[in-house]
Amino acid sequence: MSGFFALLAALLSGLALLGLFRATSLLRRILALNVLASALFLLLVTLAHTEAGLDPVPHAMVLTGIVVAVSTTAAALALILRATHSHHDESDP
Repeated sequence: MSGFFALLAALLSGLALLGLFRATSLLRRILALNVLASALFLLLVTLAHTEAGLDPVPHAMVLTGIVVAVSTTAAALALILRATHSHHDESDP
C-alpha cells in the first residue's frame, strides 16, 4: 500500500510542477505550490513506516510543514491582493 501512496505523491508532484511552470496567473502558481507541498507531506508520511514500527519524527515534520505552508500561502495571497489593487489604482486616471 505504501507503493501506491509513493506513486500518488510522484503523480501529484509532476502535476504540480507542470502547473507551476505553465501557469501565468499568480494564484494558480500558489495553488500549484500547495499541491507540491501536499505531495511532499504525503511522501514523508509514507516513508515514516519502517519495519520497527512508526517513526514519529516525519509526522512532526509534516505537522510543522502544514503550519508553515498555511502561513506562507496567506502571506502570498495578501501580497497578490495588494499588488492587484495597487496595479488597478495606478491605471485609473
